[in-house]
Amino acid sequence: MAKLVQCVPNYSEGRNLEIIEAICAPFKNNSKIKFMGAEPDADYNRTVVTVIGDPEEVSKAVIESVGIASKLIDLRNHKGEHFRMGATDVVPFIPIKDMTTNECVELSKIVAEEISKQFQIPVFLYENSASAPNRVALPDIRKGEFEGMTDKLKLEAWGPDFGDRAPHPSAGVTAVGARMPLVAFNINLDTNDMNVAKEIAKSIRFSSGGFRYIQAGPAEIKEKGFVQVTMNIKDYKKNPIYRVFETVKMEAKRYGVNVTGSEIIGAVPTEALAESLAYYLGLQGFNMDKIIETELLK
Repeated sequence: MAKLVQCVPNYSEGRNLEIIEAICAPFKNNSKIKFMGAEPDADYNRTVVTVIGDPEEVSKAVIESVGIASKLIDLRNHKGEHFRMGATDVVPFIPIKDMTTNECVELSKIVAEEISKQFQIPVFLYENSASAPNRVALPDIRKGEFEGMTDKLKLEAWGPDFGDRAPHPSAGVTAVGARMPLVAFNINLDTNDMNVAKEIAKSIRFSSGGFRYIQAGPAEIKEKGFVQVTMNIKDYKKNPIYRVFETVKMEAKRYGVNVTGSEIIGAVPTEALAESLAYYLGLQGFNMDKIIETELLK
């Protein structure tokens, strides 16, 4: 069977559609890669791209795309709601079919070294690829953002895995790694008070005593006049979407605020949605075997 890997690179550009199209071109122009979509967000000033394909072809396209991003995105002039440290901020590889996590780790190391060598961008390995405990969590690596990376890279504990101890002048620093599928999930609140979003995010994220496998923070959607609790659910089997959603609704009531909707960024495993479907419909004995597409993919 042919190996399939998923890659979900995040770029620090969500407004200029010409730049986004140029960044996506290496994926769209390769017949051995399935381009699943690009999701630009003007408020975050960030685009999430999702592709699946042959590991070698995906790797080559990622490297080419990172090079394009490094020429077209200048973080010295970048502003947005999402934390960022690089023009290409993060490149995760995810095993999909006949691929192991260890194979994705090796793939991530090859790509990270090439990015550093070809474009003079320092690269950190993160998640399953991490070379040290302080590099596992992306927020720890990204802390300080682009503006703080010059000083951070000089610290003994924060030399990059590949490249020099100085960020690229305009493209910054990139993180590359291997991980299992996660759910990027944002919940909308009917308020523009960032303090409310901060407090709710604090109540659910693991680092503040909330749910295991949850990273969360606040975001302001200025053009639409509301704030979000934005999060990564790193293990939807241990903490499903519905549990986090209901907790945010409950916490919001403390501030007289309502949840008005939510969004999933990037691709999501069917199983993650099926769990929430079963919860909200009160389905008994429901599992993935009852979904037609499960049989088709066997």
